[in-house]
Amino acid sequence: MTPPSTTPPSRTASDEPPQACGAAVVIGPGGIGSAVAQELQQQGRHGPILCLGRRTEPELDYAQEDSIANSAAWVSDQCAHAGVPLSLLVVATGYLHGAQGQPERSWSHLQADQLAHSFWVNSIGPALIMKHFLPLLPRQGPCAAVFLSAKVGSIADNQLGGWYAYRAAKAALNQLVKTASIEQARRNRQAVVVALHPGTVDTALSAPFSKQGLNVRSSQEAARQIVQVTSTLDASRNGCFIDYQGQELPW
Repeated sequence: MTPPSTTPPSRTASDEPPQACGAAVVIGPGGIGSAVAQELQQQGRHGPILCLGRRTEPELDYAQEDSIANSAAWVSDQCAHAGVPLSLLVVATGYLHGAQGQPERSWSHLQADQLAHSFWVNSIGPALIMKHFLPLLPRQGPCAAVFLSAKVGSIADNQLGGWYAYRAAKAALNQLVKTASIEQARRNRQAVVVALHPGTVDTALSAPFSKQGLNVRSSQEAARQIVQVTSTLDASRNGCFIDYQGQELPW
């Protein structure tokens, strides 16, 4: 992913936001992550907007923890140079299908490599992001870390079965988010760490499984809703599993 310019678009005094909210980091090169970064830049409430992934400079690759640590150090330097804190972290990575296989319809389809890859992208990688990026959030004042999860990761809501690897890996992510939210609250009582279900979005991840009757939204529409929800988060939502409309979901 080619990061968008970190320079906010030109504005007049009349449409300048009342208060800047610090830097924002978006991790994930896919359709949702790119759209979220563009939406944040258009709204102009955060600056700079920093985008990271396997094709950015610096590179951030879940398979290489050193790249995650180096990216976090780069973000810290960028924030120091801009004289602003990191106030928003959005982790928009995910894996459902690919070269490792398709979502399982039955336990007879379970494969160790598919399970391992799903957990690596959907839970282990984000856990390493927590390790290296959550300490960059300020110890005072409002800030938020948003990890894109999936409603199918809800154990209570599982009515259909199937999709073993994806369900389990997103459920693991939800537990990681919940646990991190407790630790983060000890550092900063105004901080928010949440898991967010973006809904069904017209991206490569969901395209093979979109069917008539689902509310499939464009990545731009989904990004607007995600950014709107994140802009309303406060400490009362810390540790929650929410959807793109801000509604809480069952664990």
